[in-house]
Parts: sequence; structure tokens; C-alpha cells
Amino acid sequence: MATEYGQGYGRQGGPGAGFHATVDGDTGEWRPGRRRHRLPAALRAPVEARSWREFAYVLLSLPISVLAFSYAVTLASTGSALLITFLGIPVLAAGLAGCRGFGVLERKMARGLLGADVAEPEPVRARKPGASTSWMGAVLKSGTSWRHLLYSVLHLPWAVFSFVVAVSFWIYGWALLTYPLWFWASPINAGSDGLQVVHSGEANSIRLDNPFEVGVTALVGLLFTMATPWIVRALTMVDRLMVQGLLGPSRLATRLVELESDRGVVVDTAAADLRRIERDLHDGAQARLVALAMDLGLAKEKLTEDPQAAARMVGEAHGEVKTALQELRDLARGIHPAVLTDRGLDAALSSVASRCVVPVQVEVDLVERPAAAIEGIAYFTVSELLQNISKHARATWASVDVWRVENRLMLQVVDDGVGGADAGGGSGLAGLAGRLDAVDGILVVDSPVGGPTRVTAELPWRG
Repeated sequence: MATEYGQGYGRQGGPGAGFHATVDGDTGEWRPGRRRHRLPAALRAPVEARSWREFAYVLLSLPISVLAFSYAVTLASTGSALLITFLGIPVLAAGLAGCRGFGVLERKMARGLLGADVAEPEPVRARKPGASTSWMGAVLKSGTSWRHLLYSVLHLPWAVFSFVVAVSFWIYGWALLTYPLWFWASPINAGSDGLQVVHSGEANSIRLDNPFEVGVTALVGLLFTMATPWIVRALTMVDRLMVQGLLGPSRLATRLVELESDRGVVVDTAAADLRRIERDLHDGAQARLVALAMDLGLAKEKLTEDPQAAARMVGEAHGEVKTALQELRDLARGIHPAVLTDRGLDAALSSVASRCVVPVQVEVDLVERPAAAIEGIAYFTVSELLQNISKHARATWASVDVWRVENRLMLQVVDDGVGGADAGGGSGLAGLAGRLDAVDGILVVDSPVGGPTRVTAELPWRG
């Protein structure tokens, strides 16, 4: 689930007035903070590099689609006909492999000319590398190979349609737009047969050659020229969908890659937590307990010689015991607080907020509790964000809001500090974003220099 946020995003609405982003004319990507063009997009489109790249894609797509269609239909039909013999299997496997080769070319064209982010599909994996029969079996069993064959067959009709529409609009638009430059050499006849160029020596009663008619013709050409890039863009949008849907990795393969990545994040996070717990025990409670044992040993030796000094040392040891117990409680709370298990997020977050150095207003609007794992992640997310506010924000107040939107748990932490928080690589926010991403969560940081800072987290309701 993808959600767009901007400055001012809150519980009661979407992106606020502070959110702004512009479309890059060459790539079509949303880029926040870019200065808007003074020239309207409708007037820029005919001369933008993106429009010409998309038109080049339509031109190149037709001959490639003709070759791919001819190859796919020929080998698929031949292989299917020969399946009654053993020869049909290698012919059909070769046809599928060739379609995958055409798919490589199509993906490169889509990346270079359309800016489409198409991942490479899963390769053919034979059980016995080097064995031709094993390779043919793997190709025939691969759903990706059959999707490449389907693309080769289905794309030709669309490529023909796109080519005819795009070239017709492009030629007519520019020809009519530039008509004032060449009408004196070959004026246009606007007769019952449509627009026709009048050659020398031909008689014609209606010729578009006076200033008014020439101007109207150029105006019509301007409208065609302005509309053509958007028509071509709509046509190539279908090409993007076909390339991504048929030539990209399957949803199952994509999900497996995501799960492998998330598993790595979870393992790294667990290892980091174990190292933190070990470090806190070694440097905190363990060191205090060692010092306590030494102090008690000295007090025992002085008990008969100097009872007052021994009593003083026992009193100091008693203070060390209290400090060590508090550190152990904090460490246990950092692993999983008991109040979270017993009373839920409202009480647990209120407890965290009470330890923050600035006043924190907590509002939890949940009718029921989310999954235990999600509840724990939400708790530690808010806890870490409040720690960042205490250490770095120099804020005077903060607020924590928790609510549910359909099957998503929403968290928002706001403070009036100095801002400038960066979720880039290497920061604590980057690690927090990685943890949320491991469970299909999202972390959005809106922290302009000077503040305020607004951090919005989104988690699945059930893990």
C-alpha cells in the first residue's frame, strides 16, 4: 500500500497546503521542491524530450513487434504441430527462449525511451545445469516464458494501432502548423475529398491560400500538435502496462524477493537488539553489580574494625543496588514493557510520554488492539521518536496521535523543535524506516529547517 504525504498531513485529511511537487518534463517523475515552469505544460509538451522519446518508441515498436510476432507464431505453431514427435519439444523451447530474447530488447526500450522501471524477470533455472533436456523442461515449465510468448502475439495489433494514430496526428499536426511557410508552393485544397495538396496545373475552386484561411489552417495544426504528445503518452501508457505485466517478474517472484529482503532486515535488527542488550548489561547493571560485590567485601572486612565506616559502605552499596535495579527495569522495558502487554498502547505510550523531557499530549483512538507484533513495533517507534525529540529537537511540546484507517494503524508524532530531521542513510530514522518496511510499513518524515517536525508512520493492522 502506497500513500503520499506532504507537509500538513494529519488525521482529518490528506496532503495539506504545504505539500507541493512538480512533474519533471523529461522523466515524468514527481520531484518535490522543484520550481514550476512558467510555460504551461500543454505548450511545452510538443518540444519536450520526453514527447520525442515516446514517439520514437512508437516508431521502433512496430518493426520489432512484427519480427517478434512472426518469430513467435512460426515457432509456436511449428513446435505445437511437431509435438507428436520429439522434435516439437526443442522447437517450442527454442521459440520460448527467443521470445525471452525479444523481451530483453523490449524492456531496454521501455527503460530508455519511456522511463519505465521494469525489473528483470526470474531466469530459467535448470535442475541439471548443462543438460539440454533439463533446460528445455525448465523453459517449458516457466510461466515467464509463456508470458513473453503472449506479449509477442498481443503486442503487434496494439503496435500497429499506436503507429498509425501517432504518425497520423504527428504528421498532420506539424504539416498544418507549418502551412504558412510552404502554402505558396503547394496550396491545400479543402474539397469534398478532404484536404489535398494542389499540384501545379490543377484547377480547383477552393484553395486555402488567403491570409485568413492560412491562419485558420495553422491554428488547427497547432491544436493537433499540442494534442499529439498527450495522445502518444496515453498510447505508451498501455505499452508500459503490457511490458510491466507480461515481461516483468511475476507477482509471486516479486513478493519472494521482498520477503527475502525483509527477512534480512529482521535478522539484522534482531542481532542489533541483542548486541544492544549485551552492551547495556555489560556496561550498566553488570558493572554496578561487580562494584557492589567489591564494596560489600570491603564492608565485611571493616565490620569488626570500623563499624561506622562499614555501615557507611553498606549504605552506599544499598544505593548502588537501587540504581542497578532501575537499570534492569529500563532494560526490561526496552525489550518488551509489561504495561504494553497488560493494558495496551494507550497506557504504554502515556508511560513513555511521561519520561520525555518536554510535555507530550497522547491521543490513542483505537476500539480494539492490533496484532501483538504490530503493537510492539508501534510502541518502539513512538518511543524512539520521543527519545529523538528529547535529545535533538530542542522542542517545547510534542504530541502523539494513534488511530486506525481501515486495515492500517497510523502513528503521528509532532514537535515544535528546530526541524531538519533527515531520514537518509545512516541516521536513526533510516533504521526505523527499515524496521517498518520489514512489515510492509511506511515512515514519512516532514521536517523543514526551523520546524515543526511531523513524522507519520503507517503499519498493517495485522502482521
